[in-house]
Amino acid sequence: MLIIPIVVGVLLAIALFAAAKSFHSIGPTEVGLVRKRFGPKNTSGSAVALNRQAGYQAELLMAGMRFRLWPLYAVTRHPLVQVPAGKIGIVIAQVGDPLPEGAKSAKYDQRFGNFQDLATFLIHGGQKGVQRPVLPPGTVAPIHPVAFLVITADEVYGVPVNDEYRRLAAKEGGLTYKSFGLIEEQMKVVRIEPDGGTTDVVGIVTTFEGEPSPSGAIANRIGDFQDVAEIEKESGTRDSDLVETILSSKNRLHNNYQDFQAFLDHGGRIGLQHDPLLYGAYTLNPFLISVERMPMLVVNQGQVAVIKAYIGLPSEDTSGADFKFGSLVRPGHRGIWRESLRTGKYAINPRIYSVEIVPTSILTLNWADASSAAHNLDRDLKQIIAKSREGFVFNIDLQVQIHVPDTEAPTVISIVGTMTNLVNEVLQSAVGNHFRDKLQSMQAIDFIEKRQDVQTQAQDHITMRLRDYRIETRGVYIQDVIFPPQLVEVLTMREIANQQRETFVAQKAAQDERVKLEAARGRADMQADLAKSAVGIEIAENNATSVQRTADGESYRLEKVGRAAAVQTEAEGLAVAAGLEAQQRAIGREQTAIVNVAKALAAGGQRFMPDTLALTIGEGGAAALVPSLMKFLNNPHPPVVRPLAEAAE
Repeated sequence: MLIIPIVVGVLLAIALFAAAKSFHSIGPTEVGLVRKRFGPKNTSGSAVALNRQAGYQAELLMAGMRFRLWPLYAVTRHPLVQVPAGKIGIVIAQVGDPLPEGAKSAKYDQRFGNFQDLATFLIHGGQKGVQRPVLPPGTVAPIHPVAFLVITADEVYGVPVNDEYRRLAAKEGGLTYKSFGLIEEQMKVVRIEPDGGTTDVVGIVTTFEGEPSPSGAIANRIGDFQDVAEIEKESGTRDSDLVETILSSKNRLHNNYQDFQAFLDHGGRIGLQHDPLLYGAYTLNPFLISVERMPMLVVNQGQVAVIKAYIGLPSEDTSGADFKFGSLVRPGHRGIWRESLRTGKYAINPRIYSVEIVPTSILTLNWADASSAAHNLDRDLKQIIAKSREGFVFNIDLQVQIHVPDTEAPTVISIVGTMTNLVNEVLQSAVGNHFRDKLQSMQAIDFIEKRQDVQTQAQDHITMRLRDYRIETRGVYIQDVIFPPQLVEVLTMREIANQQRETFVAQKAAQDERVKLEAARGRADMQADLAKSAVGIEIAENNATSVQRTADGESYRLEKVGRAAAVQTEAEGLAVAAGLEAQQRAIGREQTAIVNVAKALAAGGQRFMPDTLALTIGEGGAAALVPSLMKFLNNPHPPVVRPLAEAAE
C-alpha cells in the first residue's frame, strides 16, 4: 500500500515539473521558437513544418506567458529583428522553393510583406536565398529565426541551418555581415548628397541580376529607346523634345531600384543602368545593386555641353554630304548630338554619355608662363620662341581671343574631338608657326618697329585658319617681347642717345623760354613808357591822318579848280586865237604881232620906253603907227583892245 502514495507523488511531481516546463515567459523584444519533438515526419524537406510534423514549427510565440506542453515541445527564445536607424536589414531565406537556374535572388510577392508570415511565404511560392527587398531602418519584426536570416550592421538574426552558414558560424564564433562578403558601407542606407557639401553628384547604378542587354548595348534603359523612335516619327518634333524625353527618368516605375522585383517586371536588365539616382536616401539591396557617386553635369552660363552618346538608336548622320569631319546625329542616336545642352544641371550618366564642355563666351588663351584663371585649356601653352633673320632669339608672350558660337559647338567638336585638341593641335601650330616664320623673315629692329603690323597680320592669318573650324577670332595681342641681351644693349645705347638728344632739345627750349621771359619782364618794366609811346604813336597817327585828309581835300579842291581854270584858259585861248586870226586877216601878221607885244608889255604897268622915240622904220603905214604905239605902251591903263570882229560890228 505504501507503493501507491509514492507512485502518485512521483507522478504529481512529474506533472508539476512538466507544467513548470510547459510555461514559457517571452520577453517584449523576443519571440519563442517552437520545436516539436514527437510527431509525423516532415517529408517536405523544409527546416520548418507547416502541418504539426516533428521539427521546427512555423508559428512563433509572441511576448507574454505562453504554454507548450513539455516534453512534446521545446521552446527557445530569440530576439526580435531590429534594424538600426540609417541601416538596412538583408533577408536570406533558409526555407522555400529552390531558386531557378541562373537566378541570384528570390522572386518577391507583395503578400510576403516583411516576411513575418512564414506560412504565407511558403504557401505562395517563396524561394530560398537572398530576398530582393530589404528591411528599412527602424524595422522591429518577429521574423522566424530558422526560416530566415536577417543581416544587419550590428548582428545577424536567426539560426543558421544551411551547412555553409553553420560552418561559417562555427568558424567565426557567430555570423556577421562580413561573413557574407559585405562591407559596413553596404549595410547603410544609400545617400545621394553633395560631395563634401559643394559638388553636385548623381548615383550611377549597376544591377547584378536580370536579363542581358541587347547585343551592342552597354547599358540598360527600360523600354530601350522605342519611345524616342515614336516621338521622332511625329512631324514637327524638335531636337529639344527628344533631349527632354531621354533625360526624363523612368525610376518611378520601380521606386528608384528599391523595388527590385518591379524593376525586373518592367524589363530591367543586368548591368549598367541608364537612369541615375538623384538626391535622396535609398534602401537598396547590396547583393543586387551597387551605386557609384559621380559629379552631376553642370553647364554654366557662357557654356554648352556637346553630348557624345554611346547608347541609343543606330547612328543616322544628319551633317550632310559636304561635311567630311565626322557625323552629327539627332538626340537619342549613337554619336555626337547636333543639339547641345544649355545652361543647367543634368542627371546624365557619364559612363554612357561623354560630355565636352565648350565655352561660348570669348575664350582667352595665353602663350605665356601663366594660364588663364577662367579655364585650364592653355595650361600646356608656353612662350613662343622665334629667331630673327640675324639669329636673335625672341621670347614672345601672346594672347589670342576666340569665340565658338553655341550653334556650331557640335560641329567644332566633331572636327577637333575636344577643346584641348583645338588648343594644343590646331591653335598651337597655327599661331606658333606663323610667328616663327614671320620673325625669321624680318630683321630684329624691323620686328620691334613694326610690331603692330605683325600683330595685325597674325590676326588675319589665324582668322583665316580658324574659319575652317567654324571658330571666330576676336583678337590677337602681343603682350610682351623678351629681347636677347645683345639687342637690348644696342637698343639701350640708342635710347640713351635719343634721350640725351631730347634733353638737349629741352634745355634749348628752356633757354629760349628764359629769353622770352626776360624780354617779357623788360616789357613789363617799361610798360608805362610803352603806354606813353603807344599813345604818342596814336596821336601822331591821328595827326597824320588829319593832314592826309586835309591834303586829300586840298588836292581835290586844286584838282577841281585846276580843271575849271584849264577849261577857262582853254576857252580864253581859243577866243584869243580866234581874235588873232581875225587881226591877222585885218592888219596882217606883223602888225598883229606888234600890237599883241605892246599889249603884253603894257599889262606889266612899267614904263620902259620914252614917250618920244625917233625911229627910222621906213615909210608906209607902219611908221605912222609908231607914235600911237608908244603912247599906248606907256599908258598904265590901256584901253581894252577888243577883237577886230567886235570892232567891225
